[in-house]
Amino acid sequence: MSLTSTASLHAPSGTETTQNRLPKRAALVSFVGSMLEYYDFFIYGTAAALIFPKVFFANVDPSTGTLLALLSFGIGYIARPVGAVILGHFGDRIGRKTVLLFTLVIMGASTLAIGLLPDAKTIGNAAPIILTLLRLLQGLSAAGEQSGANSLTLEHSANSNRAFFTSWTLSGTQAGAILATLVFIPVSSMPEDQLLSWGWRIPFLLSALVLLVAYLVRRTMPETPVFEDIKDKAQVARFPVVALLRDYWPDVLRVIVCALIATVSTMTAVFALGYATSKFGVARPTMLWAGALGNVVALFAQPCWALLADRIGRKPVFIGGVLGCAVLLFPYFMLVTSGSTPAIITAAIGLYIIYSAPNAIWPSFYAEMFEARVRYSGTAIGTQLGFLAAGFTPLVSASLVGEGPNGWVPVAIFVGGCCVASALAAMTARETHKVDIADLGKRRA
Repeated sequence: MSLTSTASLHAPSGTETTQNRLPKRAALVSFVGSMLEYYDFFIYGTAAALIFPKVFFANVDPSTGTLLALLSFGIGYIARPVGAVILGHFGDRIGRKTVLLFTLVIMGASTLAIGLLPDAKTIGNAAPIILTLLRLLQGLSAAGEQSGANSLTLEHSANSNRAFFTSWTLSGTQAGAILATLVFIPVSSMPEDQLLSWGWRIPFLLSALVLLVAYLVRRTMPETPVFEDIKDKAQVARFPVVALLRDYWPDVLRVIVCALIATVSTMTAVFALGYATSKFGVARPTMLWAGALGNVVALFAQPCWALLADRIGRKPVFIGGVLGCAVLLFPYFMLVTSGSTPAIITAAIGLYIIYSAPNAIWPSFYAEMFEARVRYSGTAIGTQLGFLAAGFTPLVSASLVGEGPNGWVPVAIFVGGCCVASALAAMTARETHKVDIADLGKRRA
């Protein structure tokens, strides 16, 4: 019998009602927190594609400036494995809630600082250096956000709906992408001189409001009963990362490779945005609207995929979505480079619907590979090492892209290969949708 069900047998009716509400509350808290934190994270990607080459890397030729801006985007992912080790350690040692509050403060402060940073014309080479350091702080924060929110929601959920409730963390990430895009649409339509002088700063300065709202929403959420149980029984690992790598290294490797599916996200959100606008003359608002509409549709699709995974299992939904992405990459690029607005929007919506399947499932799929005492560390380290490939996908794509209307083919092959590797790794995983939460990850015991 699970911890939750055991506790409810002896709980007063009022307590039982509160416990029944906790999964919904945890899902809401994770959704809002992830939405507002990833709003900060995603506005950097948009700015790196459209703004930063002309603001912080203006002292080199445009092509080199674009590559350096995309490199600064990818550098944020370098900090994420380091942040995963540090934040995963404390998340498994002192609890999920405290670490999640810390990630909000770091993300909000670093994003606000970017909005206040003088450009290269004002402080020279110090500008891109400071920008890169602030991006590293963003990466450090993001490393602990999703894994902590996933652990928090999963451990508050019943066995029958873990995928559904945990998927709301990634729906929050999706909503953050929508919010970031919607903020940038009117900003990107400003006259060029105003956009490059002060207009681009508006989305970053709004992070102060983002930080306040997210903190108020998250600070009242209680710690999970699963973590409190292992804490009461003195089963908290002294060095969670050591225990993780000793007992769960195959699962960590599996998550790393599965997480390569995230290359689809950064390819569409960053590389395709700059590629279509610079090489094919597609208007910036058109690409931004296509991404926003694709994310809106995915926002509704993700809970549906998660409900399906609670019924038939994590693996078939995850693997089907990953292989679907590998196939759809080719028509996606054909339509995006056509210059037709309806075609571009259709391409984005189609790819995002299929991508939302693995995106909805991985929070439960990965987290259920580990027992509670190493769950935060396992999901954080595994995903962030895998996400390194996603972080540098825009840079790699810009290096691979060829000339002419079919120059995108090497990019589609590269990202499609990452999808296939992700699917193969998922095939080796254990199906966990019918495993009691108290028994997750304990097959080695």
